[in-house]
Amino acid sequence: MSTDLIDSNLIIYAAQPKHKKLPAYVAAEAPAVSVVSKVETLGYHRLDRDEQAFLEDFFDAALVLPVSQNVIEEAIRLRQKHSMALGDALIAGTAISHGLRVATHNTDDFDWIDDLEVFDPLSSSTLDYE
Repeated sequence: MSTDLIDSNLIIYAAQPKHKKLPAYVAAEAPAVSVVSKVETLGYHRLDRDEQAFLEDFFDAALVLPVSQNVIEEAIRLRQKHSMALGDALIAGTAISHGLRVATHNTDDFDWIDDLEVFDPLSSSTLDYE
């Protein structure tokens, strides 16, 4: 199983030509995703045909994790501690419930969570990703 739960923003960035090496990270890491990210990305009303096809292929290949009772309880706990968006709470709750780190470019959304490892492949100096 993957060690990363990829956040919605990285899925979107992977479809953009300016982040040429990000799809290689996604392919190499075979990350898991929250069903929340699937809704957030595929539900965007301004997707063009190529973006839609990329995202559908991505989610067909990814391990899409559901919102379970454990995820809900973690999300509630997190939102009781700190003001955060519902989607971010569910994504963090999914990562915590499955023992995964969150791969995101929006690290500030998650950095305050003590029991969650956060990783940004776009700014990591240890990886060769753009």
